[in-house]
Amino acid sequence: MGGLARAASLAACAACPHGAAMPRLPRNRPNPGLPDRQAILDFIATQKTSVGKREIAKAFGLHAQDKIALKALLKEMMEAGELEHGAGRTFHKGGGLPKVTVIRVVDVADGFAVAVPDRWEHAAPPPRLRVIEGRRRAAFALGARLLARIEEVGSGYQAFPMKALAKSEEFVLGILRKDAAGHGGGWRLVPVDKKARGDLAINDPGEGQPGDLVLAEPSGRPPRQYGRVVEVLGDPFQPKAFSLIAIHAKGIPHRFDESVLEEADRIARQPLGEREDLRALPFLTIDPPDARDHDDAVWAAPDEDNPGHFRAIVAIADVSFYVRPGSALDRAARSRGNSVYFPDRVVPMLPEVLSAHACSLVEGEDRAVMACHLHIDPDGKLVNWRFTRAVINCRANIAYEEAQATIDSGEGEFLAVLQPLWACWGALKAARDKREPLALELPEKRVLLDEAGRIAGIAVREHLAAHQLIEDYMIAANVAAARALEKKKGACIYRCHEAPSREKLVALRDYLETLGQNVALGQVVRPAVFNRILARARDGENYEEVSQQVLRTQTQAYYTPDNVGHFGLSLGSYAHFTSPIRRYADLVVHRSLAAAYRLGEGGLHKEEEKGLAKTADHISMTERRAMEAERDTIDRYVAAYLSTMVGEVLKTRITGVAKFGFFATVDGLGGDGLVPVSTLGEERFVFDEDARVLEGVSTATRYAVGQRLELRLVEANPITGALRFELPEGGTPPGQRRDRTRPKGFQPRAGKSRIPPGVRRGRR
Repeated sequence: MGGLARAASLAACAACPHGAAMPRLPRNRPNPGLPDRQAILDFIATQKTSVGKREIAKAFGLHAQDKIALKALLKEMMEAGELEHGAGRTFHKGGGLPKVTVIRVVDVADGFAVAVPDRWEHAAPPPRLRVIEGRRRAAFALGARLLARIEEVGSGYQAFPMKALAKSEEFVLGILRKDAAGHGGGWRLVPVDKKARGDLAINDPGEGQPGDLVLAEPSGRPPRQYGRVVEVLGDPFQPKAFSLIAIHAKGIPHRFDESVLEEADRIARQPLGEREDLRALPFLTIDPPDARDHDDAVWAAPDEDNPGHFRAIVAIADVSFYVRPGSALDRAARSRGNSVYFPDRVVPMLPEVLSAHACSLVEGEDRAVMACHLHIDPDGKLVNWRFTRAVINCRANIAYEEAQATIDSGEGEFLAVLQPLWACWGALKAARDKREPLALELPEKRVLLDEAGRIAGIAVREHLAAHQLIEDYMIAANVAAARALEKKKGACIYRCHEAPSREKLVALRDYLETLGQNVALGQVVRPAVFNRILARARDGENYEEVSQQVLRTQTQAYYTPDNVGHFGLSLGSYAHFTSPIRRYADLVVHRSLAAAYRLGEGGLHKEEEKGLAKTADHISMTERRAMEAERDTIDRYVAAYLSTMVGEVLKTRITGVAKFGFFATVDGLGGDGLVPVSTLGEERFVFDEDARVLEGVSTATRYAVGQRLELRLVEANPITGALRFELPEGGTPPGQRRDRTRPKGFQPRAGKSRIPPGVRRGRR
C-alpha cells in the first residue's frame, strides 16, 4: 500500500464515530505488504481502544506469511522503545499510556482532578492526566484509583473514568481485639495511629488472633465501614514489631518484587569492565562498628611534585554501573528514595545482593568505584579534581574507634595508611574552620538491644576526630562533584540548605533578649552568628535551651536541581555523591558525572534529566518519611523500656512548651512526654510566645525549654510511643516563688509576657 493509500485508510478509520472500525480491503485485492514503523504508530494513535497484533494485521490486510514478519517488526519496535506492551498483549506508543489503564488521583488543579498512572515503569516522571468527570468537577478524592480511557491531547493526556477501583494502599494498621458481642463476632481494630478517630469494625479477621498486630483493608464508608485482615504481623509488644509499625504507618516500601530480585542477582555477577586500576593503593573504609554497608573508601598521600600539597582519592561504590535508568531496580530504588535504618533492621534502597555484597566495599575484594581524585593545597583548598571509573581492593574495613586509637597511640597495623590521611585532613580542617560552618552539637543516640531484641539502654555515640576526618573528606568530594557538573554544564541534584527566615531570626532574637543577650542580626546572617551565640551560652545553665532554639531557627535541607547553596556548611555548591548505596540523590549525581565525563554506560539520559525537579521533590519527601519513621521507632523502644517504670519519679528536661502544656524527655534516655497544663494545679498559666515559657499568673512559676525537673511517669505506651508525665504528688514545682515586684492585680497576657520593667526575665 502506498503512502497516500495508507493515509486515506487511516483517515477513514479515524473518522469512524466509534473510533474502532478497521479499514477493510477488497477480498480479491493483492497483499499490500508489511507497513512501515510510522504507519503502525499512526494507526495505534488513531484508535480509541487498545489494539494488538491481530488488529494491526487485519487493518493492513496482511496474509498469513506476513504475520510472522509483522511479529518480528513489532518485537524490534519494542526493543527500540517505540512500542510497549499493554494489558492482554496489546500495544501502545513507547513512553506513552495504554488506551485503557488504571490511574490514581494525586491532585486537584483548576477544578479538575489530576491523576498519574497507577503503575509507571520508566525513569522519567509519570505523565499527569486531567480527569474529565462530566458535570461534576473534582468529584474523586485524592488517592482514588480509576479505570479510565486515555486520550492524548497535544502534549498532554485526558482521562475519562470508566470505573472506580478500590485503593490498593488503603490499609489500617492496628491491634486486633474481640469483644463479647457485636457485629461480625465482635472483632474490631484499634489503630496504632494516634490521629485515628476511632476503632474499625472487622468482619473478617482471617488468621488474626486477639492482640495481634495486623493490617486491615477497609471497605464501605463511615459509619458503615468494615475491614478484613490482610496480614498478621505478630505480637505488637515484641520489639521487632516497633519498626514494622513505623514501616507500615509511613508507607515505606519494604519488599522487593521478584523481578527486582532476579535482576539484582543477574547484574551482581556481571564483569567490572575496563577501569582505572587502583588496587595497589591501600584504601580503607572507616565506619561505625555496626555498619551494614560500606559506600566509601579513602586514601591520601603527600603530593611529591608540590611540597605541602596532597593527593587524595575518595572512592565511592559505583552503583550507577549496576542500577541503570529505567530498569526494575531503578524504579524500586527511586520509589524508596533512601535506605531506612532501625535499631533491629534496615530497609535498604537496593536488594541485599547489591547493598551488602556486590556494591559494598568489603575488604579483600575487587570492587567497582567512582573515584574522585582531589588535589588539595596546604590551606585545604580544592585546587583540582577529576572523576574516573576504577577498581579498588580495600585493605581493611575498620571502625572509627580503631582508627582513632591507632592515631592516638602511634602504633597499629594501619598506622602507615592513617597518618597521611590525618595529615591531609589537617588542611581540610583548616579550610573548614576558616569558612565557619554551623557548629551545632547534636548528640547521636543509638538503641542498645539485648539478645532477645529488647531495649537494654540508650547510648550516645562518642564524637571522635576520626568522625570529623571522614566527614570532611566526604564534604570535599561532594563539593567537587557539584563544581565538576557545573563546569561540565551537566545536570545536578543539589543538596540545599537555605538561610533562616527573617521571622525565625526575629523570634530567636526576642527569645535571647529574655536571657539578657542582645544580638545584632544585621542584613546578612552567616552561620558564624549562631556559633557566637552558642559559644556565649556554652558554660551557662541555659546552653541546652539555647541550642534547641538555634536548631528550631534553621530551615530543613532538601534536594533541588536549582542551586541555592548550603547555609549550614557555608558552601556555595554542594551535592550528595558519597552514599549511592543508600541515597537515590547520590545515584543521580553519579549518572550525571558518568555522562559528563563520558565514563561509559549508566549515564543520565535526557528523559531522566527533564524530570529532575520531580525526582528531587520525591526524594526530599522520602528522606523526611525515613526520619519520621526512625524517630517514631526510637520513641516506641523508649516507651517500652519505660513501661516498667510507670509511677516512678524521673529526672527530665523540658524540650518544648505550648499553651496547652509542655513536653519533657527523660535525661540520658530520650522520648517525649506531655505534661498537660490542666495537671499543673489550680493556678492559671499563660504562654509567653517570645520566651517560649509557660508562666503562672500568681506565683511566677515558669516552665521553659531546657529546664530540668523531676516528673512522675504516668503512662508509657509502646504501641504509639506516647509518654505522659505529671508533677510529683505533693511536690512543689521547681522555681515556684511569689514575685513581689509585680503590681497588685498584674496579669501577663497570652502571647506576650507583661513582666514590668526592672524585673529580670529568666529561669528562676
